[in-house]
Amino acid sequence: MHGLFPGRVEVNAVGTLVLRAILVLLSVLFGEQIRPITLTPLDLTGLFIGTGVAALIIALEYLLRSLEMNSLLGGLAGLLVGGAAAGLVVVLLPLDLFAPASPLAIKGFVFLVFGYTGMAIGAARGERFTPASLRAAWAEGGQKQNYKILDTSVIIDGRIADVCETGFLDGTLVAPQFVLRELQYIADSQDSLKRNRGRKGLDILQRIKKGPDVKVLISEADFPDIKDVDMKLIELAKQLAGKIITNDFNLNKVAELRGVQVLNINSLANSLKPVVLPGEAMKVFILKEGKEPNQGVGYLDDGTMVVVDNAKRHIGRNIEITVTSVLQTTAGKMFFGKSETADEATPIEHRPRRTGA
Repeated sequence: MHGLFPGRVEVNAVGTLVLRAILVLLSVLFGEQIRPITLTPLDLTGLFIGTGVAALIIALEYLLRSLEMNSLLGGLAGLLVGGAAAGLVVVLLPLDLFAPASPLAIKGFVFLVFGYTGMAIGAARGERFTPASLRAAWAEGGQKQNYKILDTSVIIDGRIADVCETGFLDGTLVAPQFVLRELQYIADSQDSLKRNRGRKGLDILQRIKKGPDVKVLISEADFPDIKDVDMKLIELAKQLAGKIITNDFNLNKVAELRGVQVLNINSLANSLKPVVLPGEAMKVFILKEGKEPNQGVGYLDDGTMVVVDNAKRHIGRNIEITVTSVLQTTAGKMFFGKSETADEATPIEHRPRRTGA
């Protein structure tokens, strides 16, 4: 951006120099009020005081410039808490026990110790003081919120939009900025497949945001010390006391190990598959040959796999079968059945094969 706007950078630099010059001038005037500057006899104590204060302020500016906003907010909050604790200690502490030390010195020491300790702890725990979490806490009046944080994979998957439109999800959906950046990176990929997936994810997120059924919050929270997006999601979920929505099996396991609740879209889809008991009849389209001799394999409308004995000859047909058993796997349910009759089978038209000369 600096290369695009060189004039703007120069203006900003000049403005900074002007502000610092004004700061030094005011500081010197402040020092002169404390100790007037005289040439006869020579007394430049006020000048040294003013320039020293200006140098201290500029050094503090450079120090604070490298700090994150959440660290500054955490340090300020810790300083306030430490000051309140120091005030309570000063009121309850019998200062006569520390004679002949000055009561003012004792009070100053107590405020220094508690204030510094509170500020240091607050800055170290500053990741909890993000603008997004503070805005949410202020907007909701301190009430406990129900946050659900969206993973990149579940946005690209797309089924989350359909779930939102059904009204089964409540609370606030959180889309972190680092997830949006990952989506944008995928959408800008040179690989056409990745590019299409990234653009699909952005469209899905826009669809969810426009829907009236759920509230979407774009979180500005970030964790610069953490490079992995999955670990950032876990830290954000801890910070907001929320749940992660994903269909990533590895993220699911890592989050559970770290005490974060997960809503897995694949688990939801598997739980909604039809309940079929052994002995029930159903119709299934036999799509291909099975692994065992004379087996046929078909799929229900929801993608459930059905393995049918004695159905190899019915490939390309809808047939009536009887369910013999149901197997629950990590990928979902799988039905086993046997073919009863082919009288009602509906053949699928096939083009005649061309024989070579």
